[in-house]
Amino acid sequence: MKVIKDSLIAAVGGFSCILLLSYLNNLQNIYVWLIPSFGASMVLVMSVHKSDLAQPKNIFFGHIISGLSGLFVLSFIGSNIFCIGFGVGLAIFLMMITKTVHPPAGGNPIIVILGDQTLSFIYITLALGSLIIIVFGIIYNKLVGKEYPINKIFK
Repeated sequence: MKVIKDSLIAAVGGFSCILLLSYLNNLQNIYVWLIPSFGASMVLVMSVHKSDLAQPKNIFFGHIISGLSGLFVLSFIGSNIFCIGFGVGLAIFLMMITKTVHPPAGGNPIIVILGDQTLSFIYITLALGSLIIIVFGIIYNKLVGKEYPINKIFK
């Protein structure tokens, strides 16, 4: 029974946060607030909230670093099949050396390169979207009695 209860709590949390991001996405036509990697971030925040991969520092900086990796590759090398792989590889490298690995963020260089995104995508979609996920995760997990984050937010 505990597994079912925990699963329902996690599912409701994931649904609620993505619903919020979807609502913001529909309000504003200039910037995209909803990207696939945010759905994967919610899986971590709601179901394995004690994992280092789900902590606020990793969510925020993982998304930013990986987005910037894609933007760097797009700006200086271009957009082709080599560039997409290079963008993801660079993101992995940078997340690992900065200790901010967040697997869902690995999709961001693909989104940036294929979508021909600009710096505004990094600071609107990735930065603000990540902050919404983090704040939602903190509030929701507190409401349902779960400890999140497990350490200082940007330790």
